[in-house]
Amino acid sequence: MKKVTVIGSGSWGTALAVMLAENGHEVVIWSRRQDAVDELLQERKNEKYLPGVAIPESIQATTDHKAAVQGAEIIILAVPSRAVGDTVRDFAPYLKTWQILVNVAKGLEPGTLLRLSEVIQREAPQCEVCVLSGPSHAEEVARKVPTACLIACENEAAAKLVQQEFANPRFRLYTNTDMIGVEIGAALKNVMALAAGMSDGLGFGDNTKAALMTRGMAEMKRLGMAMGGKADTFAGLSGIGDLIVTCTSMHSRNRRAGILLGQGKNLQETLDEVKMVVEGVNTVQAACQLAEKYDVSMPITEIISEVLFADKNVEDAVLELMTRDYKAE
Repeated sequence: MKKVTVIGSGSWGTALAVMLAENGHEVVIWSRRQDAVDELLQERKNEKYLPGVAIPESIQATTDHKAAVQGAEIIILAVPSRAVGDTVRDFAPYLKTWQILVNVAKGLEPGTLLRLSEVIQREAPQCEVCVLSGPSHAEEVARKVPTACLIACENEAAAKLVQQEFANPRFRLYTNTDMIGVEIGAALKNVMALAAGMSDGLGFGDNTKAALMTRGMAEMKRLGMAMGGKADTFAGLSGIGDLIVTCTSMHSRNRRAGILLGQGKNLQETLDEVKMVVEGVNTVQAACQLAEKYDVSMPITEIISEVLFADKNVEDAVLELMTRDYKAE
């Protein structure tokens, strides 16, 4: 049994905490909010983010940074992508060289365009950093729906340790050393889910969504490989696997947001209705900047950015994509 700390009390962090407690580990959840800690400890639930899921009595919760991570062999970072840097900076004074940080957020840092593992390494260079990715809705993992993900780390021994401690008969983990490919796939699939949702919101059919997903994957792969990622990674769980689940499920915040945009709501109205972080919105502009930096064609990503931030009409965006210069696949 190991001590595992989950930093963040959202849906994914809570689901992993429940799963790891059932695996037999000593689990602590850290939250910024005392009311969230009180709900976890006193009512044994997280009604806002994971309704209907009972929190095991063995799980502890705290708002204290030092107490949360003290003695933890594995620390899961389950905060929104935009908060990763600040959160790790706050915890850095209490982190030890032997602790493994496992990031489960998906995105890119605005401005620097860094992958999240790079952000974590910048703030806590003393720790090994792994990335957990793949097709995995928190709602399903918490209810023990069979799920397969991957754990990526340049240090294969660290990845295998996390694999061993996380895996169970309902949660299968594969290891991967291609951090670049895994993180680019994880970040950009949220942008493509916005596009898929817009298609649904406009009332289009399976043909349209299949085209968007396929050409979206081509964009993800082009950028990832230009940055040093491996082609095979995009055919795996953090590539096509995550793209499928995010573009097709109503559990997906990004797809739900896209549907609302396709139905004519503006960005603020959409975010207000979804009520949770929509990572694709936070990622799309950074993705466009990376495309320019690496001279990679990413027309779907660029058009989604224009819809979100330049008030481009969604139907006009579809027409523009469909009437681009014809070319070979």
